[in-house]
Amino acid sequence: MTSTPEALAEVVRAFSAGTGPVAVDAERASGYRYGQRAYLVQLRREGAGTALIDPVGCPDLSGLGSALADTEWVLHAATQDLPCLRDIGMRPTGLFDTELAGRLAGFPRVGLGAMVEQVLGYTLEKSHSAVDWSTRPLPEPWLRYAALDVELLVELRDELEQELRRQGKLSWALEEFAAIASAPPAPPRKDPWRRTSGMHKVRRRRQLAVVRELWTTRDRIAQRRDVSPGKVIGDAAIVEAALTQPTDVRQLAGLPGFGPRMGRKQLEQWQSAVDRARGLPESELPPLGQPVTGPPPPRSWADRSPEAAARLAAARAAVSSLAEELNLPQENLITPDTVRRLCWDPPAEPTVDAVAAVLAGLGARPWQIELTVTALTGAMAATEV
Repeated sequence: MTSTPEALAEVVRAFSAGTGPVAVDAERASGYRYGQRAYLVQLRREGAGTALIDPVGCPDLSGLGSALADTEWVLHAATQDLPCLRDIGMRPTGLFDTELAGRLAGFPRVGLGAMVEQVLGYTLEKSHSAVDWSTRPLPEPWLRYAALDVELLVELRDELEQELRRQGKLSWALEEFAAIASAPPAPPRKDPWRRTSGMHKVRRRRQLAVVRELWTTRDRIAQRRDVSPGKVIGDAAIVEAALTQPTDVRQLAGLPGFGPRMGRKQLEQWQSAVDRARGLPESELPPLGQPVTGPPPPRSWADRSPEAAARLAAARAAVSSLAEELNLPQENLITPDTVRRLCWDPPAEPTVDAVAAVLAGLGARPWQIELTVTALTGAMAATEV
């Protein structure tokens, strides 16, 4: 483990002097700690070997990031790790995503273990995949497991590059990798409390307000204690309290998730959250649904716009057929949201150029537009109910 500034400086020197791409991975403590920060960063590069860096002891890795700025980073499922790497100063300018490469190449299973086994013939040890990586010191078996995640990444990358080239898909992959590397951080999610599990049971605005108050209270406590929100109180308990709306601590204590193991002081803080929601005027209650910024749910299209429903059915069939022919997932060929938006609000004159312009405006990459624009233009003509 590299956990001191002096040791980190040595890693920076070694990896700066290395050659070829650098394999990068990060371990978080999801389910144990608050947020998605990195608790271990693993790297491997030819001529430098493998490094395991402790972001707790070395919270600023911008120097390492700068040293590797012009190097291709090899990650598996890059979008999962890039946010926590960005938080500690590591931002690639170019990357190769082995999971996405596997999807584009048509592999049926694209987890790292499955890819390594299918492509390279090795079986990776995966027994420590769900451990608490915030543990200190990290046990040696965990460190060996973590090192394996970057041991074969560059070799896997090279084999996948050859396979993509053989299939004529390498240029597609390179466009996707460039888009991932240049993408800005995702904006904060609006009303994250609406993602509470079991929300389909909550059908009244007052109940929504209870969910919101309990979720916000839980999030504040979890952040202060640096634990996963689920360890403070479960989603099921929040929903049950919203449906019941207890009027006092005694009623609250009788609900699942608020049992006798919870102290009086804790119960009072949860009851206070419920009381705040119960006391809100109607004008301050959250709406039942969020403002719709895109097309309505497709299940309502047949009633609201039969022509749009016909276009969507034709477009989906065309994309499905094309994806099967190209041996890649439909969502990688063109995102379902892009197809829905095009079909709900098509160009006035559905020419190939006009449809291509709409697709580009919705974020489709050039390779996706080239492959789908003709089929989607044809679907725009399917307006008969």
